Amino acid sequence: MTDKQGVILYGPPASGKDTVTAALRDLDSKYAQFARLKVGTGKAASYRMGTAEQLRKLEAGGDVVYANARYGNTYAIDRPGVDAAFAAGVPVIHLGQIDGIRALIGGYPADWSVVLLWCPREVTERRSAGRGDSDTAARLAAWDATREDLDANSGTVWDLTLDTTVLAPRDAARLIDQLLTQRAGAATT
Repeated sequence: MTDKQGVILYGPPASGKDTVTAALRDLDSKYAQFARLKVGTGKAASYRMGTAEQLRKLEAGGDVVYANARYGNTYAIDRPGVDAAFAAGVPVIHLGQIDGIRALIGGYPADWSVVLLWCPREVTERRSAGRGDSDTAARLAAWDATREDLDANSGTVWDLTLDTTVLAPRDAARLIDQLLTQRAGAATT
C-alpha cells in the first residue's frame, strides 16, 4: 500500500466531475484536478495543451499511462504529470472510460479511490446546453458510450456511486473526502 492517495471520477459528460472537483477543492485545498495532456483544439481550461510531438516523446519513454481520443482530440494521462500532481497534493483525475481506470490503477501505484458520478442522459443534455456547449450532440454520443462501457463492464467495483441529480456537490465532496480519510486510517492500522 502506498501513502499516495488519488481520486478517479468516472462518469458521462455533464455528470458533475468539474463541479464535484471544485467542491473538493473548496473543502480542502489538497485536492486538485489533474490537468490531462490534450493534443488538439477547443477548450484549453483544465488541460495542459500539448503537441503530437510531445505525446510521441512521452509514448517513446513509456510515460503515457493512458490515452484516448474523443471530440477529435487526444487526451493523455502521463507519468510526469501524475508525479507532479501527487507532489502538489491529492490529484482528482476525470475519466470517461473504464479501460482508463484500469490503466491508471495498474500503471501508476497509488491508493486510488474510484467514484462513479451519474446522471441520466436527459440531464447531460440539459446541463450541456445550459453551460453553452457547442457540441452537445457529441456529448450525448459520449453519454451513450459511457452507458455501453458500464454495461460491458458490469463487474466494475466502485468505492462510491453518487447520483449528481440528488446529491449537492458539497455533499458529494464530503463523502469522497470521508472515503479517503477512512482508507488512510485503515492503511495505518
